[in-house]
Amino acid sequence: MNTKLLKQSEINVAAELLKKGEVVAFPTETVFGLGVIFDNENAYHKLVEAKQRPPKQPFTLMLAFVREIEQYIDVDYKTKKIIEKFMPGPLTIIAPIKRKMSHDITLGTNYIGIRVSNSLFVSNLISLVGKPLLVPSANVHGEPPCISSSEVIKVFNNKISAVIDGVSLSQIPSTIIKVNGKIELIREGAIPFKEILKTSEGSI
Repeated sequence: MNTKLLKQSEINVAAELLKKGEVVAFPTETVFGLGVIFDNENAYHKLVEAKQRPPKQPFTLMLAFVREIEQYIDVDYKTKKIIEKFMPGPLTIIAPIKRKMSHDITLGTNYIGIRVSNSLFVSNLISLVGKPLLVPSANVHGEPPCISSSEVIKVFNNKISAVIDGVSLSQIPSTIIKVNGKIELIREGAIPFKEILKTSEGSI
């Protein structure tokens, strides 16, 4: 497989590759992501193979717009306040699913991680695809995430379909929280967990 290096102006080419079930890497406001369309089983397995990801770790579902979140997860009052304050942005929320989804997405947990990037390019790309994407960070499992297209080419050349040229902005991964009656920190990243807790309790 020849990995193509695409300019950001070739966003339509990237969207068509994603629609066909290919893996495409692109810059976000955090680090580079590896994206596949969320409802294509072959695409999912290509992503697992490229990432060398353990089979028990689900991938984050990335949406184009905040307004779509409640189609996929249950949002309680505290979660709603967090979404209003921090999304779109460098935050991933793991929450109970609202609709039946394939085993590849939930891995039987009945939870999914949701993210909405504040990168206009990313939201435009997902909009062009017309469906959410599964988007983990662009790295082999256990290695640091790539922050530029040149790094992605070094790691994933001939393993994925395309890389969109660019550099990620903050170069710090998203903060990941899990909401299940309480708010649990999974990984602290660009947003401090204490700020999320303050928001959920209303003391902002």
